[in-house]
Amino acid sequence: MKYLILGAGPTGLSFACYLIKKGITDFLVLEKESEAGGLCRSKEVDGSAFDIGGGHFLDVRRPKVDEFLFEYLPEDEWNVFDRDSRISVNGNMIGHPFESNIWQFPIDDQVEYLKSIAQAGCNTGAEMPQKFTDWITWKLGKKIASDYMLPYNQKMFEENLDNLGTYWLEKLPDVSFEDTLRSCLEHHAYGKQPGHARFLYPKKYGYGEVWLRMAESLKDKIIYNTKVESIDVENKIVNDRYTADVIINTVPWTSIKNISVNDENVYSNIKKLSYSTVVTEYHQENMDTEAHWIYYPDKKLDYHRILVRHNFCEGSRGYWTETNLERYHEKPGNIWFTNEYAYPLNTIDKQEAIGYILKVMQKFNIYGLGRWGEWQHYNSDVVVERAMNFAESLISGGVK
Repeated sequence: MKYLILGAGPTGLSFACYLIKKGITDFLVLEKESEAGGLCRSKEVDGSAFDIGGGHFLDVRRPKVDEFLFEYLPEDEWNVFDRDSRISVNGNMIGHPFESNIWQFPIDDQVEYLKSIAQAGCNTGAEMPQKFTDWITWKLGKKIASDYMLPYNQKMFEENLDNLGTYWLEKLPDVSFEDTLRSCLEHHAYGKQPGHARFLYPKKYGYGEVWLRMAESLKDKIIYNTKVESIDVENKIVNDRYTADVIINTVPWTSIKNISVNDENVYSNIKKLSYSTVVTEYHQENMDTEAHWIYYPDKKLDYHRILVRHNFCEGSRGYWTETNLERYHEKPGNIWFTNEYAYPLNTIDKQEAIGYILKVMQKFNIYGLGRWGEWQHYNSDVVVERAMNFAESLISGGVK
């Protein structure tokens, strides 16, 4: 076929559906599971939707993405929410992001945080450090680093944070002492709004519904229960059976047992790619909060985040936790799901490793796309946009 798409998660589905919109039907999608959706799949648990891959929502900041997805799950089938996310710190519950809501702490704590921020390296002109833990302290100050950012990231990613690079941390908001002080004086959050400040979630379903509908529109263009076991790169043959002019890979490179290419550096760079595994677990009791999700840096708790589903999923009750598999302790009788590939880790040499892999593959018309194809921590709205744009570039001949 013309295009062979590996994986029927949000990236692969969006790429395939965009081809259809452009009148192109000469393609096939391979999916290892029995249904589409990838990390954004939903299951029915206790009478309502449970998003097994954790907290996934549709951001409103990309109108073209929303309009594209509304073709499959119409706009009137979504609710829109103003994000209410919080952080549980030392017995206090404050709004997110942390530095904009310090005013919600007791006054003595506010003073300590303000002093710490004023002394942060980024505010005193100190040279930017290279190690992850040092960078966090330089950026946010010692108190926010020790009370929140360092323990939270250790719980979510891995204990030794200095295995991570700092190249991806520039997206953190600038901690202006003046804005933080003003927010404490006026009891109002200043600064840039975080992602998902407003978000969409289906009225009657889990987030997985939109991907199921996209898959249904593709009909027999998806082959399920077919794991990608091998890629003969030079001949563009997958699983010794499927071949195409162009291969779009959206599955983790490390999950493919045999990638045949005459370049030893490809293999060594694939081995450098790391990821974390997350367990989501259902709890049936409702929480006394209006928050949609809550972050927990406390190392005494296994989980790092709670999604309060009864506050955004109509007709449901309870909540679910997200826990790194290395910290998870199974509770008898609880309902839980393991997501082996949850987050690509931004290790020190990841950018160079994935860059080399993608450069070699592109020579053979094999392209990595999305969270796992590009090994980047992209949200679902981002991968949909990237899939649409990349499909358009390929069709128009813009990709060289």
